[in-house]
Amino acid sequence: MSIAQNLSHIKSKLSEKVTLVAVSKTKPVVDLMEAYNTGQRIFGENKIQEMADKHEKMPKDIEWHMIGHVQRNKVKYMAEFVNLIHGVDSLKLLTEINKQAIKHDRIINCLIQIKIAAEDSKFGMSAKDAQELIISEAFKNLENIKITGLMGMATFTDDTHQVEQEFHKLKTVFDDLKPLQSTNCNLEIISMGMSGDFKLAIDCGSTMIRVGSSIFGARA
Repeated sequence: MSIAQNLSHIKSKLSEKVTLVAVSKTKPVVDLMEAYNTGQRIFGENKIQEMADKHEKMPKDIEWHMIGHVQRNKVKYMAEFVNLIHGVDSLKLLTEINKQAIKHDRIINCLIQIKIAAEDSKFGMSAKDAQELIISEAFKNLENIKITGLMGMATFTDDTHQVEQEFHKLKTVFDDLKPLQSTNCNLEIISMGMSGDFKLAIDCGSTMIRVGSSIFGARA
């Protein structure tokens, strides 16, 4: 099936409450444009430089999501255009994003990454640390960022029961933190679920899924 067919197949299964991020990392602009021409406007990249290059070459009504782990020294390369940063896991990183957002006179939306997987290789904050971050004075002073939700990555396993438990964990953390609203924190997005498990993630409360190989084919 073509990229266009893959996209329409996936979108036909989604309610309008679920946002589809087309994970386009390592894919050439020509592939992204095929998705764009079928109406896809949200693309997720995991390397800032690659995302910046594609942003230069592609239409300006695209929403770019940074879905990979973010190094603080690279934030400046995307601060002008990025729409949503998924993997924020420290006050230091938020402070840097805020600093770069000020330079471009904009507010950058971010998701706090919660560690829900059993694997050590996955990044993320504990629920307790996320709560302490949101209620801290240092956080409240960051006027050029906004926390709009949470993101989590489940363990890479065939054990669907485990994955389901991890997705439920993120939903529980979201429900616990949602009342902590402030000018720069309003939790609305639960970003979880990828090509292999997005249906399960949606059943567990996901409002944003990150799908790559099911749209663009396996990465080379």
